Amino acid sequence: MGFHAGMDTPRLTSLLFVPGDSPAKAAKARTSGAAGLILDLEDSVGPDRKAEARAGLPELIEATSSADGPSIWVRINPLDSGLAQDDLAAAVRAGLTGIMLPKASGGEDIARLSAMLDGLERKSAIEAGSTRILPIVTETPAALFALASYAPAHPRLAALTWGAEDLSAVLGATATRADGDWTGPYATARALTLFAAANAGVPAIDTVYTDFRDAEGLGRSARAARRDGFAGQMAIHPAQVAVIEAAYAPSEEDIALARRIVAAFAETPGLGTVGIDGQMIDIPHLKRARRLLASAGLEA
Repeated sequence: MGFHAGMDTPRLTSLLFVPGDSPAKAAKARTSGAAGLILDLEDSVGPDRKAEARAGLPELIEATSSADGPSIWVRINPLDSGLAQDDLAAAVRAGLTGIMLPKASGGEDIARLSAMLDGLERKSAIEAGSTRILPIVTETPAALFALASYAPAHPRLAALTWGAEDLSAVLGATATRADGDWTGPYATARALTLFAAANAGVPAIDTVYTDFRDAEGLGRSARAARRDGFAGQMAIHPAQVAVIEAAYAPSEEDIALARRIVAAFAETPGLGTVGIDGQMIDIPHLKRARRLLASAGLEA
């Protein structure tokens, strides 16, 4: 399935979290090669430092954003925290790509946040509707039952992503993984996020791999996520970025096959199937081939 959100979606292959109160870490992250940076005002910043982080956010956005650099996102505090409005007032300005919304409860939260952004964009004299929204959609049990509500996609909706840690705390779980794999509840949340994103016509972004010293495990996780249909992955350490980017980069063999598939259908317009190397190739294969070429920045 292709993506059909209302605006061009920025590259989302690797999204690196950066504490919103650390200009030094932001400067290092800026050169990490990440597709996007998430300046975090939520979990990375303690309650006694949130006001200070918020006050420094405009300067941090200015320092990290550039036309040829990573996209810039700000993870605000939850909408019902009493902090979100002030977070948004500090974040919405030139240089910001979008807002990461934690503990999203469904499509109504996207509409609610969008209405808040409308006024702030007017106040900041930036293009109306230009601030994207990237919600974390599995952090409460109730949110899992509202995943279908993200379709049809709001024009601001950039992608859907998921998280296991807040959900595990609510469930009272002692672990989220066993032998390197997600346990049942979290494998379910992950899969449902992928389905919900496809249903809404937006990319799905995989959650963080928390052991930043385990590059081998991260590589396996990222390759499996790409195989399943995720378009990118979040990161918690600059060292993870190169591993994630390598996992999501299509190989030369993948690109060559995708081009052959697209060319074969172009040469036989009107047919629903073609044969390549003894294999029957149909329309779903063509859609995947076009999507792969688009992800590599190539014309389909």
